[in-house]
Amino acid sequence: MDTRVRTNHTVVAFAPARAPVADVAVVMVVYRTGPVLFDAVDRVLKTTRAGELVLVDNGSSPEDAARLVEIATREPRVRLLQGHGNVGFARGANLGASSATARWLVFLNPDALLEDGCLDALVAAAANRPGPCVVGARVLNPDRSEQRGARRGEVTPVTTLLTLSRLTAVFGFLRGFEIHHEDQPEPDGPAEVPTISGACFCMCRDDFHALGGFDGRYFLHVEDVDLCWRARQAGGSVWFQPRAEVVHLGHTSLAEPVFVEFHKGRGLARYFRKRADNPARLALAWALGPLIVMAAVLRPALRKVTGKAG
Repeated sequence: MDTRVRTNHTVVAFAPARAPVADVAVVMVVYRTGPVLFDAVDRVLKTTRAGELVLVDNGSSPEDAARLVEIATREPRVRLLQGHGNVGFARGANLGASSATARWLVFLNPDALLEDGCLDALVAAAANRPGPCVVGARVLNPDRSEQRGARRGEVTPVTTLLTLSRLTAVFGFLRGFEIHHEDQPEPDGPAEVPTISGACFCMCRDDFHALGGFDGRYFLHVEDVDLCWRARQAGGSVWFQPRAEVVHLGHTSLAEPVFVEFHKGRGLARYFRKRADNPARLALAWALGPLIVMAAVLRPALRKVTGKAG
């Protein structure tokens, strides 16, 4: 029998009564994702490790929304949150995490397809490490090459501006400022890194809530960078797990690319102001903020010209 729960965000939750059958809750925030969403859902439901799949629908077509309701009605592991509108990824993910009961949370993009053993490998890398611990997956392109962003260095105003502008690729002496490390040799096992991708990562539910979850003031993008930084600031660690693989299709959402990149640039500018620990760094963050937003917004045009993901 279905139950419906209302919150102050007018969320309608379809959650058939069930007993937890595994220790992982997959949280997926949905917004105009397109057909790949249902492939991603099917992959999660085929895994035995996922005891819960929390779908947070920030906005789907009427047809997709109805299909999600049908899945939640017949599948006892699925909890569907609808009716709250597009509250952004961070707030949506927090809403989903608050609805989960499993020990481990895995946040998964709705256009990302789990590979066999991904959840097991993520939990294995996180288990028995002091918290708060964040473990990111190896994110793959459809051709199985490693995608940019799965393992990243320190995200600062200077490294971000040089990376977004592609100057690190043009001038060899700037290579050390490149944020993305996908072209480096793959480690044999979990490797500690400053930052991982929010496309697929794992945390203990208690650790996530102890950190306050994602900072809901980020609307789209950079909330994962912020979470990694706060985990390290709290004495925890961030790990890249190469044995946990997920194929991230990317650019499947019907959302306008300029809209997405604007919020990414805006989020980065906010992040740098937030983490500035002295007046000079705060001044630098404010000065470089407009340039970072501009560089981010120009990325869709660059992708169209080069045909490459940026």
